[in-house]
Amino acid sequence: MITSYTELSDEYIDVLKEIGNIGAGNAATSLGVLLDEDVSISVPSVRIEDFNDVVNAIGGSEEMCVAVLVNFSGEARGVVLFILSIKDAKGITGILASEEDDGSPGLSDMKLSGIKELGNILGSSYLGSIATLTGMKVNLSIPHVAIDMIGAILAVPVSEYGAADSKVMFIDESFSTKERRFHSHVIMFTDIETLGNIMDRLGLSI
Repeated sequence: MITSYTELSDEYIDVLKEIGNIGAGNAATSLGVLLDEDVSISVPSVRIEDFNDVVNAIGGSEEMCVAVLVNFSGEARGVVLFILSIKDAKGITGILASEEDDGSPGLSDMKLSGIKELGNILGSSYLGSIATLTGMKVNLSIPHVAIDMIGAILAVPVSEYGAADSKVMFIDESFSTKERRFHSHVIMFTDIETLGNIMDRLGLSI
């Protein structure tokens, strides 16, 4: 039995990447329904990365962002974190709320509500891919929205899963409508027991 992501072989990492790819495709479809527009997605970059490298890739610990955190439980346990720049969060929720950007640094209550809905949609897309591939029962929490520095936002899942000294699944992707392009980051935190259960359901063993 392995004890951390660092011990995963290339075979297991490829499986995790495929789960991420399927989730990204599902997310594009669901986002199109939510926005009532055709949404295309770039080929997502799915990587198993050192935690500190992920922080730097997003912009550094002091970069301000909008994040949606969704806990999942049941036969799989962990956290999915969706991170958007302030600009992209305002743009995509402006479509949902039919509001123009007023230039203010924050987000209106209407746009924060749109962010929560976005979290529900994306959480279901990514975690649904795990459930579909493995047959596992996965329950999603109500999404939590935060506007803060990346370092402060990531402190919550790190305190529970200790990822600062380990690796996480990191998905980098871009969604495009006819007039807009949005960039998002997805980070999945989970414990090694959940990884083992996923692999077992897929006929692998760790």
